[in-house]
Formats: sequence, C-alpha cells, structure tokens
Amino acid sequence: MRVHFIAIGGSIMHNLAITLQQKGYNVSGSDDHIYEPAYSNLKEFDLLPAEMGWHPEKITNDINAVILGMHAQKDNPELVKAKQLGLNIYSFPEYIYSQTKNKQRVVVAGSHGKTSVTSMIIHVLNYWNIECDYLVGAALKGVERPVKITDSAPVVILEGDEYLSSPLDAKPKFLNYHHHIGVVTGIAWDHVNVYPKYEEYEKQFELFVENSPKAGVIIYSAEDKALKKLVKRLDISGDVDVIPYDKLKSKVKDGKTIITAGHVNTETKVFGDHNLQNMSAAMEVCKRLNVSKDEFIEAIASFEGAALRMQLIKETPDTKVFRDFAHSPSKVQATVHAVAKQYPKEKLVACLELHTFSSLTSSFLSEYEKTLKEADIPLVYFNPKVVENKGLNSITKEDVFNAFKQKNVEIFTDEKALQKRLLEIDWNKKNLLLMSSGQFNKMPIDELVEEITK
Repeated sequence: MRVHFIAIGGSIMHNLAITLQQKGYNVSGSDDHIYEPAYSNLKEFDLLPAEMGWHPEKITNDINAVILGMHAQKDNPELVKAKQLGLNIYSFPEYIYSQTKNKQRVVVAGSHGKTSVTSMIIHVLNYWNIECDYLVGAALKGVERPVKITDSAPVVILEGDEYLSSPLDAKPKFLNYHHHIGVVTGIAWDHVNVYPKYEEYEKQFELFVENSPKAGVIIYSAEDKALKKLVKRLDISGDVDVIPYDKLKSKVKDGKTIITAGHVNTETKVFGDHNLQNMSAAMEVCKRLNVSKDEFIEAIASFEGAALRMQLIKETPDTKVFRDFAHSPSKVQATVHAVAKQYPKEKLVACLELHTFSSLTSSFLSEYEKTLKEADIPLVYFNPKVVENKGLNSITKEDVFNAFKQKNVEIFTDEKALQKRLLEIDWNKKNLLLMSSGQFNKMPIDELVEEITK
C-alpha cells in the first residue's frame, strides 16, 4: 500500500504517517514548513521530506491514497496532479474512517474537554488490557503515539474536532467518523473564521447528534444548557440511547480531589469540576465497553492528564506552576475556576495568551468577559504581529482590557514586559497558571519557571 501525505507536518498528519509506516505501508509526504515536534519525529522514522515545498513529480499512478491536510490550499500543485491522475484523495478523518469501517467507533466531540475525555477512555481501556485503536490530540503518558490504527482492535476511540476536514471538504471532522457511540461535552462558540455566527457553530453539533445511527448512543453533558436544549429539541430518543451525565461526586481535602462516587473513596491526580465532568463522560463510554463503574474509578485514579491539560510542570512547598492549552472563553473560565477551587488558601496568578483566530477577532473579544474573575492577579498577553499575520483588524490593549471587564486585569503586548512582571511577583503562597495554545512568542518559559520556583 503506497500512501502520500500533502502537508505531512501537521500534528495528526505526521503521527498518522508514522503509524501507517509501522503497519508496513510505503509512506511519503511533502510540506512547505515543518515545526517541532513533527520535524524530529518524522526525521526519526526517515519520513522527513528531503526538501521543503511542493513537488508534483512525487505524485504518481502507483499511489493508492493521497491524504490531504488542512494546511494545503486548493491549488496545491501536488493536489492538482493527484486530481489529474484520478487518485483517491482523502482528508485525514475520511482516511481514518476508511481504516476503521469494521470497528466500533467512539467519537468524542465538544467545544471543550474532548481531548481529556478521549485520553481518559484510552487510559482506562489500557489499564484493563482492553485492546483499542485511537486518535487523540495530545501526548498521553503510557501511550507511544497519539494515533494507533491496527487490524486487530475491535474498537477505536476518536477525538472529534468540529473544524473543517480539508480544503476540499468543509464538513467538520467529527462527521466523517460516523460514530456508533457519540459524546458531546458542551457547546461554546469557537472558530469564528469558519463559523462567524453562533448559530452556524451550534448547527455542526446538531448534525453530529442527528447522524447517530439507529441503536446508537449519544452521551451529553446535562450541565450545558445549550446542549441540553439541542438534544431535547431533536428528540432522537426513540432511535438512539440518549445518556445525560453530570460531574462525578467528589470532595476536596488538603488540596486533593477524592472521588466519592464508588464503593471506595479514591484520590485522583487530576482535579476541577470540568475534569470531574470529563470523567463522568468517559465512565459512561467505558460502561458500554464492558468496564464497570468501580473498575473505571480504580483505573482513573492513575490518570495523570493529557499533555498541556492542567499539567503541573513544577511544584515547591510555596508555589505550583500549571500549563494548560486553554484558549477559548469557556476553557479559560473552567481552568481558572479549577485551580482556584483546588487551592483556596493560595493566591492565583492566571496568565493567558490570546493566540487563536477567534481570540484575536475584535467582535469575539467580548466573549472573554470576566473569564479571569477568580484569579487574584489576571494577566493577558497578545502579539500584534500575530493579529496582522492572521489578516485580522488590529486590536489595542484598551480593546482587550474593556472586553474582559475586570479592573485588575493587566494587558501586555511585549513578552519581555510580561516576563518582567512575573518575576516581580512575590511567589510565596501563590500559584501560576499559564494558558495558551501558543508559546507567548517564544518567551523562555522553562527559565522563567525555574526562576519563579527557586
């Protein structure tokens, strides 16, 4: 089987390429830019293109499948050549489906928490040695790669993104997986470059729920009002098993979260209301994969979280430093609340980078109103050059300050000034929460954390 990747450097794309090579496929690929960790990973498996750029001469009649990444454009010369030759062209979700047609497919969708829920399910199944394939958008301890596709596993666990599938396929990725068991964690407007109105964004989740097969399962957060209304409005319960969930029962004691829902009280390594909701969703899926409630709780106790999802990166007796991928308003608010609730005796410094298309769009900024209200020292950073590079209208520090509607919020456009501000803080009995899907314009975070915690 010969497979070629157009835009092989993507997070999922390069991991899928490695997985297929390990299955014995003949894999090639191209890209105009490849960043870490994809660069090193592809180099390790001898899949790194010899030179960057697009090379239509790589596209030949003996290619069985061309997998097209979102980074490519419709006029990509390799794509044009593949069309001319009449080759089979797939988005990566379409290709994943083609490889998993004969498996039971679990798809976890939602505006927030889908990576964590997917990771929790994978962790529990691995704990009980239940064979499964998977695709998840983050590194997970005990899992070699975030993509695993085998011939033998009877079930596949898929993180379902609502973003477009490819330049040729405007459907959300999650619709291309054709779930048997679907999870929706919540709906909070995002991706305004694709869905400029909330109603358009919500419609994608409506399609996801509506596309549940007869005798299929939909598991949804009963705490999300918009989602609850959507499920009720669609009224699919006659054909589909509809399962609402809320957060697992628990208590917080001495900075530790203890699950009280099982026969035995069990301490967990992750915390926060949103994670307890995520656990509940994962548990409902696992029940349908023959894992009991108590077996789930035993297994989830050792779950340490997915990379950059409330990840504790440094701890001293006085200070804890967390990194989180949170960037959308709902994620930011939930993450800040989780840390504030877990450590009520310590002050919280919450540092947020606005980095995504949505977060830097002036008409969307108001969605962040009071999302940092539980932080004692709220800091917000954005890079005007990133705004310009995304082709957006410029925004000012005053625009951002007014959007958050918090008198104590501090706005930065220079990462050096932000770093200086962080180093000025007395870190005795204070925790730091760094939230971003970017890198604070390459601010030396490791050095900063060492200085703060020394």
